[in-house]
Parts: sequence; structure tokens; C-alpha cells
Amino acid sequence: MQNIWRRVDPFVAAILTSLALGLLLPVPDTARGVVDGVSTAAVALLFFVYGARLPSREVWDGLRNWRLQGGILASTWLVFPVLGLVTAWLVEPALGAGLAGGILYVSLLPSTVQASVAFTSVAHGNVAGAVCGATVSNLLGMVLTPLLVLWLMGAETAGLGMSGIGDVLLHLLLPFVLGQLVQPLIGAWIRARRWISVYVDRGAIVLIVFSSVSGAASEGAFGAVSAWALAGLLLVSAAMLAIMLAVTWFGGRALGLDRADRVALLMCGSKKSLATGLPMASVLFPVAVAGTVAVPLIVFHQLQLIVCAMIAQRLARTAPA
Repeated sequence: MQNIWRRVDPFVAAILTSLALGLLLPVPDTARGVVDGVSTAAVALLFFVYGARLPSREVWDGLRNWRLQGGILASTWLVFPVLGLVTAWLVEPALGAGLAGGILYVSLLPSTVQASVAFTSVAHGNVAGAVCGATVSNLLGMVLTPLLVLWLMGAETAGLGMSGIGDVLLHLLLPFVLGQLVQPLIGAWIRARRWISVYVDRGAIVLIVFSSVSGAASEGAFGAVSAWALAGLLLVSAAMLAIMLAVTWFGGRALGLDRADRVALLMCGSKKSLATGLPMASVLFPVAVAGTVAVPLIVFHQLQLIVCAMIAQRLARTAPA
């Protein structure tokens, strides 16, 4: 038993622990704002550290890397939606129209930013390329996701746009830009102390997991779904994630990307954003539908964090010195 515990990665163990605590100890409404605020602050700190750590030349190189950026956009907005359409059609007889619609909705969301970039960093990938790709994906998602939902799911949209874009700018881009501004002053100091990035990376992800799961549990999102349906969603999510991980990893090789860029494509192109998806669902769908649609997103989101944490750690161990 002791040998088993020694082999459990502390990062993965922390994610699983935060997941269990979020399910077993839903945060009361009186403390919800505090938890969300701490999680938001952790994400802002994460992107400030990235901005302060990355030389500006690497950021511009990331934007100009058209093969990597094109691969991320194609994975997010072409391959994933097609996979979602096919999967939803196949599983609707077993899971019902509501959960099948939720699976399709997952595939129409932008990539998650903070987790994609954090895992790229852990795996020693192209962090600048991941920051650019995931951020552009989220900005496009403010327009593309509602349009795709309207087209493929028939939901009516209203009131979405500037508030979502404002959140991306305020919580992600602004801290990154501030970090870039002070990078000439403190960048070398942060790069010489890798433990700062390591603890900020992992701490932000653990807080995101706890905040999202505890919030969903407080809203009763899991109570209306049977255990069998949850098990089915887990299997379907695992299959979709495995397909996208394979498509992005081997697709990166087909595009001629180097290892660092393949890691960025793997981490950005295989994920979907809970932070974007849950607020959008509350606007895009009626209240009675939004809760059911959100459950597949929550399941997929937690699974992608756990699986990609293990992959990132494995890639870090095999990264060139």
C-alpha cells in the first residue's frame, strides 16, 4: 500500500482531493463569493506570472506561429464540433435528448485558457504559443459559440457579448499584459526561480476544480442525473477526450510541429472551457434546460483536468533537458 501511495503524483492527488471536497462539501451561498474571488485572483496571478516570465519576443513568435495557431483553431472549431455532433447523435437513445444536447454543447465551446496554459507549462511546452492560441480561441468563442448553438441546437441567444469579452480581458489578458510590462525588470528573477511558476500553475488548477465542482454541487446540478447516466457521461467524455488527444498530438506531428508546439496543440486543442460554458449556458438556454446541459460540461471538464495533469507530468519527465 505504501508503494502505491508513493507512486501517486501529488498534483493529481491534489486535484482528486479538491474534486472530492467540492462534491462532499458544497460551499454555502454566504461563502460562495469568497471562493469565487480567490479562484479568480489565482487565475489573474497565474497570467501575471506568465507575462512576467515570458520574454516579449517569445510572445510575438507564438502569434506568428501560424501552423500551431491554425491547428488549435481547427481542433477547437472544426474537429471538436463534428465529433460532438456525431457523439450526440449516437448517445441520445441511451442518455436522452437533454444530456446528448449537453455533449454537443461541450463541443461548441472555446478552449479553456488557464488549464491549457498551465498544463503546457508543466509539460515544458510552448507556453507563449498556448497563451496566444487559447486566448484567441476564447475571444472568438464569444461570437462563435452562440452562433453554433443557434445553428446546431436551435437555442435563442440574448444578452451575451461585452460582459464575456470583458471578463476575458480583465481576468486573463490584463494580468498578462501587466506581467509583460514588468518583464524586463523581474523576468530574469522569476525564470531563475521555477518553483514560483510550479506552485502558481498547480495551485490555480486545484482552486478552479474546487470552485467549479462545489458551485455545481451547491446548485444541485448532479442531483437530477442518475448514477447510470453519470457513468455513461463519464465513458462518453473519456472517449471524446481520447479522440481529441490523439487528433491533436498526431496532427501536430503531421503539421511538422516540434515537441514544444505539439504539447501546446495537445493541451489547447483537446479542452473545453467550463468558465465560459457555464455562464453562457445560463444565457443561451431556458432555466430548465441549462442545468441539464451543464452536467456533461462539468463531467468533461473535471475529466480533462485529471487526465491532462497525468499526461503533463509524464511529458515533463520525458522532456529534453
